[in-house]
Amino acid sequence: MTFGRSERGKPPVEPVTLKILVAGGFGVGKTTLVGAVSEIRPLRTEELLTEAGRPVDDTSGVEGKHTTTVAMDFGRITLREDLTLYLFGTPGQERFWFMWDELSEGSLGAVVLADTRRLEDCFAAVDYFERRSIPFLVGVNCFEGAARYPADDVRRALDLDDDVPLVLCDARDRESVKEVLIGVVRHAMAYAAAHRQTVST
Repeated sequence: MTFGRSERGKPPVEPVTLKILVAGGFGVGKTTLVGAVSEIRPLRTEELLTEAGRPVDDTSGVEGKHTTTVAMDFGRITLREDLTLYLFGTPGQERFWFMWDELSEGSLGAVVLADTRRLEDCFAAVDYFERRSIPFLVGVNCFEGAARYPADDVRRALDLDDDVPLVLCDARDRESVKEVLIGVVRHAMAYAAAHRQTVST
């Protein structure tokens, strides 16, 4: 399809663009997730981990990690010809949380990535979106060698509301990530519809 025209006499499609945040703890796979699905070369703001950051960057469980996002990751994926998602990966460390308010402005919803080896690392992201009434989905990134737990057990450990979706995923796999993103869009639309209904009654 070319801009402003459509193939085979179809009327032009007005594309809808939506902003999705990808959040979670340090080393949970946010940069990997954005890179797995982005149809453009992802914008990354990664820097090497340094000795100066060692006291504040807890690498236990992710000892092989040598870089960290210091601003954001950015990518784009077209789910349909009329629906494009812009993905913004947030930095995971506490010292960069001041950027979250800016990044969350205008977002439809969010993915909170979780690692069962360091589940407590995603508490801050869950709390952030709950407090700001931003609809989110929890994606449990299934790392190789990590223990697998039933989704209900992870849900209870995170103390999630019943209406918050929780899915198992592989942040390296394009199709797995696409399903997560579709889930976020569906959840956010249902959340918005329910909110409108509550306001109108």
